[in-house]
Amino acid sequence: MAGEAKTVIVTGASQGIGAGVAKAFLDRGYRVVANSRRITKSGAFSASDHLALVDGDVGDPQTATKIAETAVARFGSINALVNNAGIFFTKRFTDYTAEDFRSLVSTNLEGFLYITQLVIRRMLSQKTGGSVVTITASLADNPIAGVPAAIPMITKGGLNAVTRQLAMEYAREGIRVNAVAPGAVATPLHKDTPEDVMKGLSPMGRVSTVSEIADAVLYLTEAQTVTGEVLHVDGGAHRGKW
Repeated sequence: MAGEAKTVIVTGASQGIGAGVAKAFLDRGYRVVANSRRITKSGAFSASDHLALVDGDVGDPQTATKIAETAVARFGSINALVNNAGIFFTKRFTDYTAEDFRSLVSTNLEGFLYITQLVIRRMLSQKTGGSVVTITASLADNPIAGVPAAIPMITKGGLNAVTRQLAMEYAREGIRVNAVAPGAVATPLHKDTPEDVMKGLSPMGRVSTVSEIADAVLYLTEAQTVTGEVLHVDGGAHRGKW
């Protein structure tokens, strides 16, 4: 990466996709602020000159403030954000509870809202543009009868929509807003799911790796004229029946 090192915030970074994305940015020479509820105790990373760790629930506006303030205090700027923190679980539509809904909204939507508002405000004040990439889900565009996830997809589909809206709202300021929509990915979230079931969720008959998702995030972060894109990394699942 040419020039001065840039600063990226990654939420939900203690395991799975988030940890893989944070590592990929560190390997690329970025300065990283990594957040999760207990990231300092997770053992995923050790703080360094190029890595700051911030504990806390990103659905809490105070945590979002702490993350943004840490980025500026430690590294002087915020150039990119990866909204990875999210929760997902399946139930039949009529079995989801009010508490389930509140949990999904808190992490998936409020966790996006508070930190993204702070980051965009900072980018506007810096006048140097920037990138926001959000992890959504292929299921938001391609429902599968055997994966009952209607309520989580209210949140993930909403993130796809706000991605497109913000891309247009801030295009003139050089702030690009995109999303990565994974299908089946080999992460701890699916450690108890049989391999043949996971493979069956992809027309290609294979499961994506964390590094493949990280590659997509890096691409969108650095692709200077790509904005408003929802990039599906799902083996083609979003295109229909197979």
